[in-house]
Amino acid sequence: MSTHTHSYVPALAYDALTPLYDFVIALTMRERAFKRRLVEQTGLRPGMRVVDVGCGTGTLALMLATAEPRAEVVGLDPDARILGIARAKAERERVPIEWVEGSAVAPPFPPASFDRATSSLVFHHLTTTEKEAAFAALRALLRPGGELHIADFGQPHTLYTQLAAAAFRWFDGADRTADNLGGRLPALLRAAGFSEVSETERWSTAFGTLTFLRARVSAGR
Repeated sequence: MSTHTHSYVPALAYDALTPLYDFVIALTMRERAFKRRLVEQTGLRPGMRVVDVGCGTGTLALMLATAEPRAEVVGLDPDARILGIARAKAERERVPIEWVEGSAVAPPFPPASFDRATSSLVFHHLTTTEKEAAFAALRALLRPGGELHIADFGQPHTLYTQLAAAAFRWFDGADRTADNLGGRLPALLRAAGFSEVSETERWSTAFGTLTFLRARVSAGR
């Protein structure tokens, strides 16, 4: 296991706000709708192994496991407190998910151990250096033909999302959000060795443009 560490940002920037995460995201981001779309985009099939990176309170991981019960779902997050919330939700719903404490930058899994990786509203919390390390690590985790599916803030595409992005930049920090708001995530994915990188959709939200991305590991790696 790598000993590389980085400073993570709690789900709503402050630990004290963690219990409010589900409520705030559901209210402002059409959470169930955009995560349902991300689940559809993964094309999850029986027997596949998928890791939800920065799984937070576990909503997306639960949706993945429910959509394809014959897949193996793993939730990864560096925040032990929020993993506790996720674990409790899964136990209440009786959905078998493996919860692992760890970061996207140094995930504690062997290479080529997943068919799919997902992430929602995570990478805007990372600096450019951390994004580069995370994308390289995720590419290594995926088997040949594996795919990474992301929903995160992207380059504003309407007047409203341009205005909303200013507040978003202030809240999460210009150094962490610059790549997202500048539309540079696809380039960073390609630099990490992913192929067939594409932006599949854009949604308008209260905090700006939500961008859906798909990236693939070539069959020959």
